[in-house]
Amino acid sequence: MSTESIATEGTISQSPPVGNFAGFFNYFRYDALSGFLVFLIALPLCLGISSASEFPIVAGVLTAIVGAVLAPLISNSELTIKGPAAGLIVISLGAIQEMRTIYGNEGGYAAVLAIGVVAGVIQIAFGLLRSGIIGEFFPSAVVHGMLAAIGVIIIGKQTHTLLGVQPESHEPLGLLAEIPKSIWNMDPYVAFIGGLSLALLFGMTFFKNKTIKKIPVPMLVMLMAIPLGMYFELGEPHKYTFGGVEHFILEKALVNIPSNLLAAITFPNFASLQTFAAWKWIFMYALIGSLESILSAKAVDMLDPYRRKSNLNRDLLAVGIGNTVSSAIGGLPMISEIVRSKANIDNGAKTRFANFWHGLFLLVSVSFLANFIHLIPMTALAAMLIFTGFRLASPNEFLKVYKTGREQLFIFVFTMLMVLATDLLIGIMLGIILKLVIHTANGVPLSSLFKPFLDVQTLEDGSCIVFARQSAVFSNWIPFRRQIEHLGFVQRSNVTVDLSGTKFVDHTVMEKLHELQEDFTHEGLKLDIIGLESHRQMSSSSLAARKQLGVPLMHRLTFTLPANQESAITSILSQVELVDSIRSNWISSLPNSLHVNLFRMEVLISRDKSQRLIEAIRREMPHLIGMTMLIETVGVLHCGADSWPSSMMDTRTEISNVRDDFVKSSIK
Repeated sequence: MSTESIATEGTISQSPPVGNFAGFFNYFRYDALSGFLVFLIALPLCLGISSASEFPIVAGVLTAIVGAVLAPLISNSELTIKGPAAGLIVISLGAIQEMRTIYGNEGGYAAVLAIGVVAGVIQIAFGLLRSGIIGEFFPSAVVHGMLAAIGVIIIGKQTHTLLGVQPESHEPLGLLAEIPKSIWNMDPYVAFIGGLSLALLFGMTFFKNKTIKKIPVPMLVMLMAIPLGMYFELGEPHKYTFGGVEHFILEKALVNIPSNLLAAITFPNFASLQTFAAWKWIFMYALIGSLESILSAKAVDMLDPYRRKSNLNRDLLAVGIGNTVSSAIGGLPMISEIVRSKANIDNGAKTRFANFWHGLFLLVSVSFLANFIHLIPMTALAAMLIFTGFRLASPNEFLKVYKTGREQLFIFVFTMLMVLATDLLIGIMLGIILKLVIHTANGVPLSSLFKPFLDVQTLEDGSCIVFARQSAVFSNWIPFRRQIEHLGFVQRSNVTVDLSGTKFVDHTVMEKLHELQEDFTHEGLKLDIIGLESHRQMSSSSLAARKQLGVPLMHRLTFTLPANQESAITSILSQVELVDSIRSNWISSLPNSLHVNLFRMEVLISRDKSQRLIEAIRREMPHLIGMTMLIETVGVLHCGADSWPSSMMDTRTEISNVRDDFVKSSIK
């Protein structure tokens, strides 16, 4: 764990900053400065997310303020910023549009707030029931496919706002199909400001200068867009002619924020809970919101320079309470948001109170600067959301998934398309089903799809070996992880995970195991992953899925020892009763320093049992003077003498690519 010496108010801290009462004052100047810089990013994003979700424009700001006040008191996640996120736009928008068909425009908003309150209560239950591990279930390709689909949906909807056109369709695919029509009918003034904002957002990514990179780009967009909006008179409804075509500037071209924040408070209508549609959205709010929040909090922990670890159950509890309160007064759903959290880290925040300061600055801005905020063009907010959507669905995301395996890309694209064609929940479910089908096609036994088969051995030095059999896949990962964590973090043991007995190890488990290795290192422990020599990688990535080769790999142990030790080694082998086959012979002519006849014994044993046999031999070391042991990894085929079975034909090439693992041990 890295540490840092920081001079604060005459004191020196040699340990990671903690967001307690003392930390509030000790790190005030760091957290307040970062909070202000994050506020500059958060204000336009909160307004844009509210607009894209078809909530009142100030709803996102209310959410961020509530999260900033409550989260530091409940969660121990030091650097995450709580607030509305682009990833939940699809749910918020879908819920409010469906509720409006039942309760009308005004009633639909109040109905959705009731949905948010109940979803928040469910998230509170998740936190109290220690369900933070739920994020471990969902396969990586499906999660990233869902996020990419959300990115595409955001781009499809906000492109029309950026161009100053009202689309006819409300469905994702329909909105995408209407983009060429909106380009043809775009408002030149509005599109010019939006296009320039978009160019600035993308253009700043090419600057490598650290000083320039510290400038909040959304604020640069505001400083450019507001004067242009004033120049084009976007604040006054009027018509103008451009290129011989008449265009109309509407009142919706600028942000419309109430001058009194208290006037924006709206209370839920719990009568909406009587409808089936409401409970569908409650489930999606709670599930997707919790999943995104957990994944974001884990990602921020990995970026924390102090490597502090969030208690995901406490963090989920904080998000649940925040969502309950936020929805009760008219806000959007909140999560631990990764973009603003990354900016928080980059700006030098030390504790969770940076989140508090960013919320305080938001409160001050909407309370006293409403007239200034009213000057922001909606097209500039649309540009920021399009930029966010592009990052969720960028070509780099496709390439990164492809590098982990072609089957991962197939699941990723399939999930994305299904979300676009149906909705979030159905798309995710179909992606998971496809993943399970692919696993069974790769030889995963049905019995191990949801249950790991694990054997644990404790060695004399206190370390443990976990032998996994049949499969290690996303759907049986949670109990697998709990076993490893219990041995490591509860029993304080070093752990070795032996995957040699598995027929298939998927990408999600490989990724989670590597994350666990970092957690073990953080705790001063060691986690080793072995037994993959007999597996073929599905791609060149170190995190690629692994499939067992067509031939089983075993350990061949060859003992060379004085003839008078034959009975001792034979006794050990008979006691252990783990050996599959034994072959022995005399080698009296072999020269040796002991000037005695030597005896050689060859043992063939399954790889998951060899460690136990070696431990048994080590216990008898005083009785085995002059023994040398050679351990080899070999492929074993049981076939006819004349030809290889047809099912093994493709395996011969794989055998030749298997690296023999030689370990020599001389016992003297």
